[in-house]
Amino acid sequence: MKSLYIFIMCCFLNIICIAQENNSQITIGAHHTIKSSILNQERIIQIYTPDGYSDSKQEYPVLYILDGQWYFLSGVAIQKALRTPSAIPEMIVVGINNSNPLRRTLFGDENKKFTDFLINEVIHYIDSNYRTNKERVIFGWEAAAYYISELILEKSEVFNGAIITDGGYASEDIVKKFSSKKDIYLFMANSRKDIYYIGSTEAFHEILKKNNPKNLIWKYDLFNDEVHETLAHLAIYKGLKYYYYNYDSPVFESIQQYIDLGGMDYLTTYFKERAKRFGGDDRIDDNTKNGLIWLAWNRNNFEYFNFFMTEFKDVLGTKRYASAYWQNRFGQFYLNHKDYQNAIKYFKAGLVQYPNSNFEQEMRQGLMECNKKE
Repeated sequence: MKSLYIFIMCCFLNIICIAQENNSQITIGAHHTIKSSILNQERIIQIYTPDGYSDSKQEYPVLYILDGQWYFLSGVAIQKALRTPSAIPEMIVVGINNSNPLRRTLFGDENKKFTDFLINEVIHYIDSNYRTNKERVIFGWEAAAYYISELILEKSEVFNGAIITDGGYASEDIVKKFSSKKDIYLFMANSRKDIYYIGSTEAFHEILKKNNPKNLIWKYDLFNDEVHETLAHLAIYKGLKYYYYNYDSPVFESIQQYIDLGGMDYLTTYFKERAKRFGGDDRIDDNTKNGLIWLAWNRNNFEYFNFFMTEFKDVLGTKRYASAYWQNRFGQFYLNHKDYQNAIKYFKAGLVQYPNSNFEQEMRQGLMECNKKE
């Protein structure tokens, strides 16, 4: 009886421990208070650092989110989601909280004061206390979009890119005065259903088209399924993808697209520009080589499959292809296209290097068929 009592108590305590563990809070970022002498008030900013930040010595780009009280979590979520396919680098995310009606005043009549606060207090605080690489992207919705439209043109030395949505406008005089020695990226988003602010965004778009400022790389997208209140999250996602358009390995929907873009010349230029912008190797990476080999195989395009297998022969020696599965797949493809010499090469490699595999019978049959045709 005593043993049964002890057993029941152990189970009960175990359940309590599990419940306590499952009820632990999930924390995303931290709140910091800045005592602003410029604004003469205390301001809350939210700061998120990447998962491996504390264990590395790496320097990170920073995404600044205006109206962090609404969109900080969107910025963090999108940054983490886009990291899964490595479409963008890891980023520090900073949300700057505001409240109505103060936000409209600071983004409007008192925008110069807010700019001083942003640059001299917020950015200075982040750069002084965190490992940043001085690459900065800023996001703003509605009133903040109007503010950023002028900011990115007038303070190009501070920011590398801007994402604005549901608003935005800069006069032609400001656009003409824009000057930058580096490329500055601007992504604008709106919806025809945003009847409040679509007019000014369209006007800004026309001014940019007319003047086409040197070193301003910009894009305007409409998402007409969205309304004024729903577009911000999508705009951050699309804007970050636009800014980091050449960070990830290129992916092609068809062989024809690869040809139309310029083929190998396009790839060579792409990776040289990527290395110049982000550092690293300027050679075509293995992901791209694998993707093109797979694309040609999937589209049953023997000409380009054979071309990629020859051009990218170095990738065939990587761990990815070290299996009977791949040797058989390559052998069968060559066999189907009556290239018996290459088919024999892969079937023999598969049988010798990976004996007693699940594909042994298929490879032996393929090898016999090749020998008959030779």
